[in-house]
Amino acid sequence: MRRAVWMGGLIAFLAACTFVVSAQVGGKPVSGGNPTPGTAQPDPPNLGDRITVSGCLQAAAKSKASSETPDANTPSNAHFVLSSAQRVERIPPGTGGSELSAKTSSRSYRLEGIDSQFSPFVNTKVEISGEVKPPATGETESSVPTLLVEFVQKTAPTCQ
Repeated sequence: MRRAVWMGGLIAFLAACTFVVSAQVGGKPVSGGNPTPGTAQPDPPNLGDRITVSGCLQAAAKSKASSETPDANTPSNAHFVLSSAQRVERIPPGTGGSELSAKTSSRSYRLEGIDSQFSPFVNTKVEISGEVKPPATGETESSVPTLLVEFVQKTAPTCQ
């Protein structure tokens, strides 16, 4: 009799532990879709338009259009530029093969991204990988190209 009570208590304890653990693991897994309601998701990157350049990251000259206080979480191409840029031919296979990336060659690029991505690197030499954006409506092909930045790496503490 005593053994049966002991076994019943042990089984009840194990059942309670199993219930607690399964309650913690539960939940509905997220599969695709838009994780933030009401916010449009960006288009997937075009690997053919990806390039890598090295140069000096600098704050862009202030203009009336960029004098407004920017939203810190909204990507902008009006605040930072890469000057003295040189193309780096160290890219993964299958990237940088598009016509746009092949014909884009410039000594400076407008950098599009969130300000906090660039501000730690101002006035340093950096290597940047990103997607070349096609010229916007009203821009000519001779305009400074815009690079949608995906990766920034500091390569020297100062610009030369």
